[in-house]
Amino acid sequence: MVRFIEIFRPFARFLPDVKKPERRVPFNEKLAWTAVALITYLVMTRIPLYGIGKEGLADPFGAMRVIFASSRGTLMELGIGPIVTGGLILQILSGSKMIDVDMTKPEDRALFTGASKVLAVIMTIFEALAYIIGGAYGAIPIQNQLIILLQLAAAGIVIMLLDELLQKGWGLGSGISLFIAAGVAQRIWWESIAPVGPMSDGKYLGALVAFVQSLMMRSPLQEAFYRGEGLPDMVGFLTTLAVFALVIYVNSLRIEIPISHSRYRGFRGKFPIKLLYVSNIPVIFAAALFGNIYFISQIIWSRLNPTGANFWMNLLGTFEVAGNSYRPSGGLVYYVTSPKSLSEVAQDPIRSLVHIFLMVLTCVFFAKTWVEVSGMDAGTVAKQLIDSGMQVGGFRRADVPIRQLLSRYIPTVTILGGIIIGLVASLSDFLGAFGSGTGILLTVGILEQYYQILARERVAEMYPALRGILGK
Repeated sequence: MVRFIEIFRPFARFLPDVKKPERRVPFNEKLAWTAVALITYLVMTRIPLYGIGKEGLADPFGAMRVIFASSRGTLMELGIGPIVTGGLILQILSGSKMIDVDMTKPEDRALFTGASKVLAVIMTIFEALAYIIGGAYGAIPIQNQLIILLQLAAAGIVIMLLDELLQKGWGLGSGISLFIAAGVAQRIWWESIAPVGPMSDGKYLGALVAFVQSLMMRSPLQEAFYRGEGLPDMVGFLTTLAVFALVIYVNSLRIEIPISHSRYRGFRGKFPIKLLYVSNIPVIFAAALFGNIYFISQIIWSRLNPTGANFWMNLLGTFEVAGNSYRPSGGLVYYVTSPKSLSEVAQDPIRSLVHIFLMVLTCVFFAKTWVEVSGMDAGTVAKQLIDSGMQVGGFRRADVPIRQLLSRYIPTVTILGGIIIGLVASLSDFLGAFGSGTGILLTVGILEQYYQILARERVAEMYPALRGILGK
């Protein structure tokens, strides 16, 4: 019987592929390829789609763009959303044991990667069609619709290849992570100092610029710090700084298990188990899930239920058009979309509590799923330590005692980490943090990963004898 994941094998052969380098890529060359990938992405965020109208249209994905590194009306309209969604589908299926895949086998890992690429292309075409059919670009001729579809499909494949370019070893880190961090950094910078305006309160958009204006105008202190109406203000700016500091601190908390090498008695070290054991993976998948609920419910509402007459469709979501974006007003989508200010929290505190509960529950689910799928569970880690020649002080060098030791910590920190990042992501949004709480969580994790990658690369470059230990 053919396994589900093998269905994608014939299709994966037709997709472009980036080959692994057959030589050791120097550090400076990796930096160059990483810069090329980032510049290509930034250029694509500035190239408008050919064939769409110039009028201001409602944005069906406005609230989620910072998470998916997308840009309205450009080649990056869909951003990394299709890639993350394709991976999300496979992670859920494999985590729930609905598909049979053994990530310890190289063949299954290759099948999983190929299936992820095929699903990413399928999701790119699906989301592009949903945008077009859902009227996101207004009424446009059929030939323009086909041109837009081809543009978005081509852009999705380019982003997938850029991500693969970095992950295969030509560059540093992951393209998806790089693009998310770049998008969040742009948003934080823009909302902090953007000299655009005047806005509805008579001040410029940037929070710092508006704060200086308030001091010069001798406005009341409350007005200087809090602007309302979703405008960037000093409350959001200070919240952004506080969340960065909090996440960096929490990310540094860890339990260190002393280990030594069974052959080299002088070699001793520590195996760290961080409080945020699964890093930012759960919040990426949670954002992808909530984003797709938002996207699909908006398409269904605008095409099939604009008057809200269908009770069952209302359970999924209803919207109201506010300016150039859709604002959820009811149904499931109302609760998976976070309030963006304290005034919205005060208007409907029940919504805020339900959103926190859903975010935390989803993050915990994906944290547990990722630990099982990615080989970070106690049994797999214990086997890796033994296979690498390591042993834990005071314990026999055997699978069972080491697994039992790790089982004291890994399940607990997995659940606690999911709860913490769910709370931080939700509460940061309530206080209007720039770039969203989820965006800040992702950016801190990404920056830490890049710091570790750069440190390893520099050590491997300076001390070639250590490349085997560092996996280079």
